[in-house]
Amino acid sequence: MEGTSEPVLDASSRVTNQLIDFQWKLGMAVSSDSCRSLKYPYVAVMLKVMDPAGQVKSRSFEMTIPQFQNFYRQFKEIAAVIETV
Repeated sequence: MEGTSEPVLDASSRVTNQLIDFQWKLGMAVSSDSCRSLKYPYVAVMLKVMDPAGQVKSRSFEMTIPQFQNFYRQFKEIAAVIETV
C-alpha cells in the first residue's frame, strides 16, 4: 500500500491518552438500505479516553467476528509478553 503509513510504537513512544472506560456489545446486523437480510454478528466497542488536557472524548468502532478474533489474539500476545516482564 503506497502512501499509507501506520504509527510505529517503540520504547520511546509516549501514550498521550488515558483509557477511562471500555464498553462492548455483541450485535446482529439484520438489514441495511441495500440488503434486506444481512444477519451477520459484529462486536461494537465504545471507548472513553482522556487527553493530556483532561478532556474526555468518546470513540466507537465495530468489528466483524474475524476482526475481533484477530484483536483478541493480539491481546493474548500482549498478556503473554507482560507475564515475562
